[in-house]
Amino acid sequence: MHPDYALLEGEYLGDLLEQPRALANTLRGLRVTTELRRIQERLAQGDFQRVLLTGMGSSFHALHGLELELRSKGYTAFSIETSELIHYHLELLGPETLLVAVSQSGRSVELIRLLGTNRGKSPVIAVTNTADSPLALQADATVLTEAGAEFSVSCKTYVAGLMALAWLADVLCANDLVQSSAALDRACPLADEYLQGWRDHVQALVQTLDGVRNCFLAGRGTSLAAVGTGALIAKEAAHFPVEGLSSASFRHGPLEMAGEGVFVLVFEGDPRTSALNAALRDCVLAQGGKSGLIGEHSETPALRLPASPASVRPILEILPVQILTLALAAVAGRRPGVFERATKVTSVE
Repeated sequence: MHPDYALLEGEYLGDLLEQPRALANTLRGLRVTTELRRIQERLAQGDFQRVLLTGMGSSFHALHGLELELRSKGYTAFSIETSELIHYHLELLGPETLLVAVSQSGRSVELIRLLGTNRGKSPVIAVTNTADSPLALQADATVLTEAGAEFSVSCKTYVAGLMALAWLADVLCANDLVQSSAALDRACPLADEYLQGWRDHVQALVQTLDGVRNCFLAGRGTSLAAVGTGALIAKEAAHFPVEGLSSASFRHGPLEMAGEGVFVLVFEGDPRTSALNAALRDCVLAQGGKSGLIGEHSETPALRLPASPASVRPILEILPVQILTLALAAVAGRRPGVFERATKVTSVE
């Protein structure tokens, strides 16, 4: 099957191809404000017992890297979806909790409820793409992304958010910002390098998807951000049910599905567990299923990522999944990224 590129060439594809520019603009605009520096100093002094990270959808999944970095530096950090936080975990709000809230729009319904409930209980660091949003205006410190307007499915706002959160992790953990910013700057040309081959990548994945009825994404560590977001955007952009879970979790039951009609995309990820992830790919293939490895050492050009610093890897990892959404849409004969029921900003709980 040859994809109908005319069907794919719409606003969603335009947003995908603008991601390198969104990354560059975001990195260029990041500044350590007085308010942010004050919060970082309080964190270093032990004023906070915990750092609570919250968001919804891709904004929630994007928090995974920040959570791991804070924990690696000895801080008590964990993530809770905003929808769960506002109904089941309000006891965590207070002066001993630093709240990091991520929302591309800064005005989703759960976030608005959280802002009203918190009302000065916990200091808030906002990460958002909308400077005049309630989140940005009410936060104690705001980190703005510069992704620009987005048509529908989160793509350039997501990678820009990952960029901002990686930078925020360096600020909060007092890492060398000059060195870390230089590493993050590599994300822009590397993303562009991969996306330039989007037509060939779509063609290759369309061929792979022949006969596929079920699709899984699996990974470990920081790759779980792409696992969660990838499964979400496949449903939004292509209306195809993709499940995302950890590589270890796949072996605890879902492995039973490995076989004809199943496609498992595994993220190579961090070197500490890359061999385990590659072994899962091999296991699925041995069971008669289809599987591919997303990473620097992938044998498939559509899934192969350029060599990059560890901080950049989560940004690049989502790109092949975005291409997968185009391929899934092409197979279904539908225009990708066009919402029929959902809305860009969720306004109903």
